[in-house]
Amino acid sequence: MLRGATAQETHSAILDLIRSSGTVTRVDLAERSGLTGASISRVVKRLLADGLIIETGYGDPTGGKRATLLQFNPRARHAVGIAVDTPSTTYVVTDMSGRVIEQLSSRGIGKDAPATAVQRITAELEDLIVKAEIEPSTLVGVGVALAGRQGRGGTRLLRTDSEKYAWEPFAVRDTLKAAIDHPIVVENDSTCAAIGEFWAGKIPSANDFATVYLAAGFGLGLVTNGDVYRGSSSNVGEIGHMVLDVNGPMCWCGGQGCLESLAAPAAVVARAEQDTTLADKLGLRGRQTSVRADFAKIARLAAGGDTRCVGLIEESATYLAKALLSITNLLDLDQIILAGPGFSEAGDIYVRVASTELNRLSFVRAMHPTRVELSKLGPSAAALGAASLVLHSQLTPHQNARS
Repeated sequence: MLRGATAQETHSAILDLIRSSGTVTRVDLAERSGLTGASISRVVKRLLADGLIIETGYGDPTGGKRATLLQFNPRARHAVGIAVDTPSTTYVVTDMSGRVIEQLSSRGIGKDAPATAVQRITAELEDLIVKAEIEPSTLVGVGVALAGRQGRGGTRLLRTDSEKYAWEPFAVRDTLKAAIDHPIVVENDSTCAAIGEFWAGKIPSANDFATVYLAAGFGLGLVTNGDVYRGSSSNVGEIGHMVLDVNGPMCWCGGQGCLESLAAPAAVVARAEQDTTLADKLGLRGRQTSVRADFAKIARLAAGGDTRCVGLIEESATYLAKALLSITNLLDLDQIILAGPGFSEAGDIYVRVASTELNRLSFVRAMHPTRVELSKLGPSAAALGAASLVLHSQLTPHQNARS
């Protein structure tokens, strides 16, 4: 497994095995890694000295000396995750296991320019770190989750609608680095959500899976071989702009019949507004700034069984299921996780519709089912994922070296 790896890659790979195992013995590590017992002993000794792992009791008796159990030392390192969104900004401080030590929800960026909002974010971040009462030396960095595209090689993508793209990761990375006095990683929210599921969910590196993140629109994060797959310019996973209907409505991206134009919260709210009785009942305001709140109202009633709202959410879920069917047929997925605030109220409906569609029509259904499930990280999945991304990049660099 680790033949030809550098010492740093070997150490981080063994640490990753311990992370995903919960508790493990030295013998287990040798069997799973292919390294000799002596090599494992040297690596474990170094990880113990660095405080990254601890010995935590003994395994079951086997007739000889009982093996010592090893596990992550969750308090050895900490990370901060920030999810920057239009309606709210979410901050979390986590330990190495992904457990939340402290959190804060603040107002969103609204129409603020990055330079303006970053001043507030910086002040709130520093207050949160103080409140968390962690040793400064254990903080490995700050991860920031944002909606939007990455710029390749530090370049800026030019668009006529400059305000819409002002908050994309490539446009704010330098601003954040200059303002925040900690190592910083900036990624899109769907990528963060995916790595959060991998890290905090203790998913083994051998398990490939996808995470669909829904906030204002849809994004997809793909984890393969223990790291997120980023594509040639870190813009993989724009599932929201898969074309599902060549004669469908125009999308803001310039395409026609995209998943986002058919099934995102704005599309669901627009269809609800056509039913004046339902619109009056829900108090839909018909404003762009209220789309997320209006969608939450519809989803909440759907979860409660309101027939008209169930129909609206099921229509959205069916479009998403069709997109996931194509993704599954292309990538042979056996696990898809739905994450983000868009699935908070009626996520079970999306799971039901997508599961039925995939296990009815996926090309590989005869070989294996495709599990669709809701994230256990809750509405803060992007912030938790951003913190996990920092831990992942700092503590298991062998994964990043392969990207």
